[in-house]
Amino acid sequence: MALLTYSTVGFVGLGAMGRPMVEHLANKLPETTRIYVFDVVQAAIDQLCEKYPGRILKGSDAKDVAQKAEIIITMVPEGSHVRSVYLDSTHGICATDINGKLLIDCSTIDTATSLAVKDHIATRFATASFYDAPVSGGVVGAIDGTIAFFLGCHPTDANLARLTALLSLMGGKVIPCGGPSLGLAAKLSNNYLSGIIAIACSEAMDMGMRSGLDPRVLAQVFAAGTAQNTICDRFNPVPGVFAKAPSSNGYREGFKVQLMRKDFNLAVEMAKRVGSKNVLGGAGLETYTGAMNDPRCRDLDSRVVYRYLGGNEEWQKDHPNGML
Repeated sequence: MALLTYSTVGFVGLGAMGRPMVEHLANKLPETTRIYVFDVVQAAIDQLCEKYPGRILKGSDAKDVAQKAEIIITMVPEGSHVRSVYLDSTHGICATDINGKLLIDCSTIDTATSLAVKDHIATRFATASFYDAPVSGGVVGAIDGTIAFFLGCHPTDANLARLTALLSLMGGKVIPCGGPSLGLAAKLSNNYLSGIIAIACSEAMDMGMRSGLDPRVLAQVFAAGTAQNTICDRFNPVPGVFAKAPSSNGYREGFKVQLMRKDFNLAVEMAKRVGSKNVLGGAGLETYTGAMNDPRCRDLDSRVVYRYLGGNEEWQKDHPNGML
């Protein structure tokens, strides 16, 4: 199996998504494989190395990780961080010889930055291969190992089997999207749609509830009708409708509203760059910007837009019998 050829793997970025991804690798790769990690937060490195002694090893910086690993995965918050991780002349991945290595960036960033990094690598390291592979599924998906990877790779790419085998250890599905930056284009398109649906679902739930409908009944109606969607089914913005939704847990442990705003803005910028007309883009961006800056909503799951839009979160307390 192609995966068994990896004796060393590198991972840069041990945040809310990166850490559980590394843990899946540590639990599922062959015992002989060593994983080198780096993060700007030293405690994040120490905790993983203590949990997996001799299995996960410390890197002093991204360059050090790249020197020691055959394949390097990066997962950082923004495009500026990706540029730093790869292009910093002293500490970056490209500050060492990466010829013959595979590099996978799982960050959700703008396509222009991803292409700039790819071009930089292509012109300096002829046998290195760089791929964008943003993920969808959130922190819960990263922990459960069910995230989907949108891989900027053509289905005929010679590295696809090796990439898929490795990424599948951390997620449930790997979708090759056709070439460089197309994984990001797919992810931004997905998050634009997801963000719009969350706002629409919040508004639709609110108007139905204010008209007298029990939100659980309304969710059943949506599920049975043409409005059926994953946000309503599994991430319903109304607390108490779906027990496992972040909304039912104080909007915690979901996709933070400021991250949705970041991705939504990247999608709107991409649409402008490629000449796509988004009639809902401006309203959506304004909504997530407002929610991000609202102290009642910041740092909470993005479906907290229901709160931002004035939805009733106390419907169960106000109506003990469960009916509005």
